[in-house]
Amino acid sequence: MTIKRVAILFAGGPAPAANAVISSAAYAFLNAGVEVVGIKHGYSNLIDFDPTKPLEEGKQYFKITQERLEFARTEPGIMIGTARSNPGKSVSSPEHLADPEKSAPLRRVYQALRSLNVDALISIGGDDTLKTANKLKMFQDKLPGDAVRMPVVHLPKTIDNDYSGIDFTFGYFSAAETLAGEIRNLNRDAAAGQAYFLCEAMGRSAGWLAYGAAIAGDACLVLSVEDIAGDLKCTEKVTQADGSEKIRTVMNLEAVVDKMVSVMIAREKMGRNYGVIVIAEGLAEYLPQSYLDGIPRDDHGHIAISSIAIGKAMASMLSTAYHKKAGKNRKINGIQMGYESRCCVPTAFDVMLGSQIGVGGYRALMEQKLNGVMISVGGQFNISFVPFETLVDPKTLVTKVRFIEPGCDFHQLARYLESKS
Repeated sequence: MTIKRVAILFAGGPAPAANAVISSAAYAFLNAGVEVVGIKHGYSNLIDFDPTKPLEEGKQYFKITQERLEFARTEPGIMIGTARSNPGKSVSSPEHLADPEKSAPLRRVYQALRSLNVDALISIGGDDTLKTANKLKMFQDKLPGDAVRMPVVHLPKTIDNDYSGIDFTFGYFSAAETLAGEIRNLNRDAAAGQAYFLCEAMGRSAGWLAYGAAIAGDACLVLSVEDIAGDLKCTEKVTQADGSEKIRTVMNLEAVVDKMVSVMIAREKMGRNYGVIVIAEGLAEYLPQSYLDGIPRDDHGHIAISSIAIGKAMASMLSTAYHKKAGKNRKINGIQMGYESRCCVPTAFDVMLGSQIGVGGYRALMEQKLNGVMISVGGQFNISFVPFETLVDPKTLVTKVRFIEPGCDFHQLARYLESKS
């Protein structure tokens, strides 16, 4: 199939260097004489497509031209917008693709793109968007033999950096630098008032952003989901909606807070009555069930972590525990941080990485004639193409999260920088 028009779609949370990815991919296609369509706000304008109501140019999509790309590569924000709409929400196994009702949203997305005469799709987003890209590719695989099939290529995005198949995702270092700057400022504030800040950083599944920001920002302690092990881990029995029981792994809150207190007391012995402690927001998933009851979930089934405010909750616990052990008070402020880093001005590294990932999308489709691959960049910015089936569980269609490996050198780096009594 000759590709004459390609669509670019961005879904999920924003990330610095998004425009470097989009504009570099578009620039490569335009230079090759291929038209480029920017789909506005993820799948939100495609998921409910009605053939009797054609998509409107300028409202649901627009043509990306050379003029639109001027100065775009280094600009913050997302020129095509984003959204979290999930057309693959009801498809949790390959068998569901044969179910007309469960696969209907994917069919509407396919029909919407074909209504624009799109020949190929470049999907940009996190692990949930990768799952959707894989499902859309699989949906097309099951179409009748004479149906038009659009190749789907995915470009990995997440400031959380928890993607399998690539060493670093674009936006991670920019976000880490932004949060590190905040931590450095908070350290000075804390020193002036002999206080502590307990900062909740983004990172639902893994602790890359929390660790990167804490190390670069000179925090005195960082903890993430990878640290819920040994004495910091326990279990609880939970009764589910159907009446059955399951065993959950949860934080040993007392042990976690005690570790924080120990660091505070160790710093006091050095004459440092202040500091910044960083925790990853994903620790909220490890709270006892009583903290999670009634918390809403999004289209991908994730708990609305921001509504839990674990940083503020644990700051209160820490204040009480510190007073009990030290016999005195210390002001401890709980802060949520992260959203302000998602559309910051990208660093040079992320612009280079994002640009290469964007060009990788062009090279996968036009030079390699590939379908169902994710673009990866490593080494000296070398491009590789990772098949969807190596990144997604073939039975559950769930992606594989890349955690910080406990005990690895990066994980140990934070331990070496902790104050110890």
